[in-house]
Amino acid sequence: MTPKIMIILGSGSDIAIAEKAMDILDKLEIPYSLKIASAHRTPNLVREIVAQGTDAGIEVFIGIAGLAAHLPGSIAAYTPRPVIGVPVDVKTGGLDALESIVQMPYPSPIATVGIDRGDNAAILAAQFIGLHDDEVHKKVIELRKEYAMKVIDSNEKIIQTIDRPFIQNDYLRIKNLEINKFDVDEENSGCKNRDAEVAIIVGRQTDVATAKKITKLLDRLKITYDMKVVCPIRSHKKFINYVKSMKNAKIFIGVSSNSSQVTGGIVGLTARPVIGVPCTNENGDDYMLTTVSMPPGVPVATVGINNGRNAAVLAGEILSIDNPEIVDLLEKLKDKKITF
Repeated sequence: MTPKIMIILGSGSDIAIAEKAMDILDKLEIPYSLKIASAHRTPNLVREIVAQGTDAGIEVFIGIAGLAAHLPGSIAAYTPRPVIGVPVDVKTGGLDALESIVQMPYPSPIATVGIDRGDNAAILAAQFIGLHDDEVHKKVIELRKEYAMKVIDSNEKIIQTIDRPFIQNDYLRIKNLEINKFDVDEENSGCKNRDAEVAIIVGRQTDVATAKKITKLLDRLKITYDMKVVCPIRSHKKFINYVKSMKNAKIFIGVSSNSSQVTGGIVGLTARPVIGVPCTNENGDDYMLTTVSMPPGVPVATVGINNGRNAAVLAGEILSIDNPEIVDLLEKLKDKKITF
């Protein structure tokens, strides 16, 4: 049986991070392959296992590396399949590896997850595969429910055991709390194309310029999309209504500066893949760390700062897993046969 996912480690010392990914893939019952190959010490080995793996049917690659962390980028050079990058904390808290992986040049995106987050890489890979495999998608939904229940159950296991004179443990006790469902108003959701393959959500008007780079490239790749400017903090009802109304979207792209609340809001509302585009604000501050550093269970496939074009290419790579036409368009784009 050909595995669907290939995990490549830059060094044997990264095995603990790979084990996080393998634990998730075992749980989801998704076959995978595990290899060790260095982008710098064994570049030919990287080329061959990626090229041959792609030809054999690998659908998603996960590259795990620390320090200079060029492995995920090297993988991307030899495959049209989506590549997920996991930076490893070896030095400088892993920030060196994170910067190396996420700040890829156009048109070679890496879907980057948080430092040491092999588990989130596996979930993200499963989300990609789940776009054309309903059984995998259902398993991802069930896994997300388990993560949610861990949070809910911790109220009983932790909070209820605290004994202090002024704490009121039974006030709004979580196990007795009724959670009301959000009533979706699709007619007033602001969706222009409810059947679009990609939904783009922009947090601020100042980030629209980056979002337009996404739409321009999606047009070239013949991928349908819908776009809305809405902030989950200032207009939370409109935000939830839009995400829920775009239930046919296969991929969500969040474009935001200022704490990156857009991507964080989207992942809480959908089990579909979420791509994050961190932007710089008017003060020159960027929000890459608040986009990529997501907790276990809710990954965001982060691309480089203000790099809307790479977000579009990544969306194309994800959708091309079962769409040869997009593969052809991506190959032309990467060969610079398409100009913009």
